[in-house]
Amino acid sequence: MRLAPDPEIETFRAEFNAFLDANLPGAEEATDRPKSSSHVPEWARRWQRKLFDAGWLLPAQPPEYGGRNATLPQVVAHLEELSRRRIYHSFNPQGLNIIAASLLSFGTEEQKTRWALPILRAEITASLGMSEPGAGSDLAGLRTRAVLDGDHFVVNGQKVWTSGAHDADVLLTFVRTDPEAPKHKGISVLLIPTDSEGLVRRPFGSIAAPDDLDFNEVFFTDVRVPKENLIGPLNEGWRVANGSLGHERTLLWLHYAERMDGLIQDVACDEEWYATLLMDVQALRLLGYRLLAPDRNPVEISVLKLFGSEACQAADLHALEAHGPEALLHPARTGPYTHMNLEVFTASWFERYARSFGGTIAGGTSEIQRNIIAERILGLPR
Repeated sequence: MRLAPDPEIETFRAEFNAFLDANLPGAEEATDRPKSSSHVPEWARRWQRKLFDAGWLLPAQPPEYGGRNATLPQVVAHLEELSRRRIYHSFNPQGLNIIAASLLSFGTEEQKTRWALPILRAEITASLGMSEPGAGSDLAGLRTRAVLDGDHFVVNGQKVWTSGAHDADVLLTFVRTDPEAPKHKGISVLLIPTDSEGLVRRPFGSIAAPDDLDFNEVFFTDVRVPKENLIGPLNEGWRVANGSLGHERTLLWLHYAERMDGLIQDVACDEEWYATLLMDVQALRLLGYRLLAPDRNPVEISVLKLFGSEACQAADLHALEAHGPEALLHPARTGPYTHMNLEVFTASWFERYARSFGGTIAGGTSEIQRNIIAERILGLPR
């Protein structure tokens, strides 16, 4: 038996590709490099608005939210083409795929209009305030407090590893609102404008790229946040967190697939490694398809996160070794900008490999994922 795509899906795919061919920013337009995951140059904002207006930003959503009520197989085709052609539909990926998606899932109609729509249209950018010192992969251990005082919450505490916060307009921030509740209870979610009095952002570099500032420490000192900025019910932020992390880890499927596909196309390698890459990419695709199914077990996202991050790290190491000493300077052609032929946006193979360690940490460490898989899929004791 040979599986073949549904003709209607291929028509949808062809329509999307025709849109891309006609509207992708060219190298003469895309001249400014995004400086962080929440810094979106004007050309990239125009690109995202084009996608929104044409219904190609989030196809599963209705037209008023940048989609076209696409079916699940159509959404898969959309993601596949973005991956195959190495295209970002937003240069504020957390804002689009996690924060706006969470607002559409848990926000009020007023919050969707006030916050989600501007993020989708690239009018504002957003970052995710989850991790804290001592509570990086243990969200339930967070200590940032929010106390209701009349019509405002008063927030005090600190976040860290907050990607793009220094360039973001708003932060989707997880706070503790009931300190007496069990650690998985008493958490709430606030959308906090970054220009709020008492909010300080301090960007810092990484070991892979000391001058490439994306990570931030964020400090909150008596920051007053209107109570209408509460996302979801009070003290039920754990449910919002699980939804947000689900969006984040599903988003990683596209990221992993792009990286692995790029390595197959761009790196000369021996037969054994080539076969391993092919098998890993196919396994990754099948996991991604499974996680997009309506009857999926959400816990299976941990399998995708664990396998994808570690497979990419192993592949990056092979690519590094294949290039030898030149890997310290030789640009890695694979990446989200290659459709624009913008070599200035690429990193060296060494930098790519160094960054891969962050991939096994962000979105929940490999150790956390193994615990989740052991306890909630395999039924092993804690």
